[in-house]
Amino acid sequence: MSDDPTDVRAFFAIRAADWDRRFPDDGPAYAAAVADLGLRPGDAVLDAGCGTGRALPPLRTAVGPAGTVLGADLTPEMLAEAVRSGRRGPQGASALLLADVGRLPLRDGALDAVFGAGLVSHLADPVADLRELARVVRPGGRLALFHPIGRAALAARHGRQITPDDLRAEPRLRTVLAEAGWRLDSYVDEDTRYLALAVRAG
Repeated sequence: MSDDPTDVRAFFAIRAADWDRRFPDDGPAYAAAVADLGLRPGDAVLDAGCGTGRALPPLRTAVGPAGTVLGADLTPEMLAEAVRSGRRGPQGASALLLADVGRLPLRDGALDAVFGAGLVSHLADPVADLRELARVVRPGGRLALFHPIGRAALAARHGRQITPDDLRAEPRLRTVLAEAGWRLDSYVDEDTRYLALAVRAG
């Protein structure tokens, strides 16, 4: 699939209605990744490329009623599914934004953290888009790049091989994050989990 925003939107638009049914067992993996992000009550967090909002309830639990949870996605159909699934409101997002993560309608340093599930492979310009995420996070804030299965398992699911130039490979990701204003803090790539945690450079 192309990483052009129009192509990404078209890809997900036709899959939105049964997206959650395709991956019914991912909830605990999302909750565990959110826990590793280290959010505190009252924090402000963005789910970048939130899709149907599977991360929104655990993000809300982590920041509590005084916190702010935003979801942003390019695809109206995905956001509609998030609403239909009850993931906007007291148990989920404070607000859902129809927005490209490369051009967010948020002020500089507005957030404490960003969570991105399956996000990296869909970024049109990874350095610029990750730099935009850095812009909206305070210095010392955190970024979680997550997938409920690792690179090898995901490639096998799609009948492909992983390659060293894969953006999610640790050496390449570390470099791209550094160019964008992040420091890679920890990296896990196992069959049952992919989680890269980064800190916003000062």
